[in-house]
Amino acid sequence: MDFELNDDQLAVTSELEKLAGQFATSPVDFHGFALASPELEQQLEDNGFFELATMEGMGPITAALAVERLAKLPYTAEIALSMLVRPALNMELPRPFAVVENSRPGRFVATAKTVLVIDGDNVSVAHPSADQVESLPDSLFAYPMAKLKSDVELTALSAEEADTVKTWLRIANACEMAGLLQAAIDATVEHVSVRKQFGRPLGTFQALRHRLSECTVLAGGVRWLALKAAWSGDAGEAAMALLHGQESALRVVYDMHQMSGAMGMTLEMDLHLWTYRLKALLSDLGGRGGQAQAVAQYCFDAA
Repeated sequence: MDFELNDDQLAVTSELEKLAGQFATSPVDFHGFALASPELEQQLEDNGFFELATMEGMGPITAALAVERLAKLPYTAEIALSMLVRPALNMELPRPFAVVENSRPGRFVATAKTVLVIDGDNVSVAHPSADQVESLPDSLFAYPMAKLKSDVELTALSAEEADTVKTWLRIANACEMAGLLQAAIDATVEHVSVRKQFGRPLGTFQALRHRLSECTVLAGGVRWLALKAAWSGDAGEAAMALLHGQESALRVVYDMHQMSGAMGMTLEMDLHLWTYRLKALLSDLGGRGGQAQAVAQYCFDAA
């Protein structure tokens, strides 16, 4: 893929970088799981970033880059679905967005104005009121989690629309995972650069360097697969990107926490803000098994 941003895309990514810089560090007094920022979401809304995918000269690839960059922040907000899934549907659906799959709790459901409800092969749209959702403040995932009550009204999408939702949900999740993976690696690199053992920084030990390098390669692979899927919109490439993301997350989360030792298991270190979000995304759309089946369907059925 010949990947070079045009002048307009460079300008947008530069402005996004300035905005992201305001949210680059977590509050000193924060020791929780979900660090959500309504202010970040509002600034993205006010500056038109949620419309990137439909802007002339921008398109889904620019939105994908924005999702990946913002996923690296310690703060989270409803970004990926609004930037990549919502524009693909060609419907006037209010944001924020959320997804509920097979009646499980979902992220950002409590504040969502549009919820995509996935039940097997079927996808429906719901617009729940505040009394039709139940927040789950004790969730260990680093997203604000909630579940949808059974009395919400559903509007079924066509089979074609359902396929579109799943394709772009895979792309959105893969882009987000790419950012989360890299942020977790960056946090660990910083830790092993200053943490000493046997009189020298942990990062100077070759065994750790090898494992960090392998994880960096995995994260880079997820990034490029996700961007290529965003560029093509192909269902098979979307499934491949999320499959690689979910596979890589298992290895990276384990390695980063092991390298961070006891600090990686505390809330004082921001590592969990990325790894626990990765854990929340591991089961989306059937998890690795679901992505493998989709890859087989879209990439190999014709053969």
